[in-house]
Amino acid sequence: MKPQHKQIARRQLDATLAKFGEVKKVLPPAKGWIRAVREALGMSGKQLARRLQVSQPRVFKLEQGEPSGAPTLKTMQQVAQALDCVFVYALVPRSSLEETVRAQARLVAAQRLQRVSHTMLLEAQTLSSEEQQDSLDTIVEELVRETPRDLWDLQP
Repeated sequence: MKPQHKQIARRQLDATLAKFGEVKKVLPPAKGWIRAVREALGMSGKQLARRLQVSQPRVFKLEQGEPSGAPTLKTMQQVAQALDCVFVYALVPRSSLEETVRAQARLVAAQRLQRVSHTMLLEAQTLSSEEQQDSLDTIVEELVRETPRDLWDLQP
């Protein structure tokens, strides 16, 4: 994908994911969503089992396993449908995708600048603090714009 297309795609996905901002604050019920919704509807485990065309112990096992993430996405979709719900699945960034890329670019830029600074120090050609910051900012902007394949090779 071309660099400008990566930025456009990132911005569009950020706009879509911004709608999930409030969801990050929602904590799942202690006993899981399946049991909470089922009980709120006044539906028994046996009735949900019938709707899912599974045994009652299977529903119990699903409810017990949900808080640990045991049911598959497909199973959660089936349960949601049986409870007349919509199963929502998303990866919601803590900040924004753009800021995540920018933070990684800062790490990579700092590492690159450190290597160059060391070489320049050996040659007695050090940069001032202002020049270092300008260089860092320039490298960060280039990395954000280009998002090279090796951007994520460096671990924080």
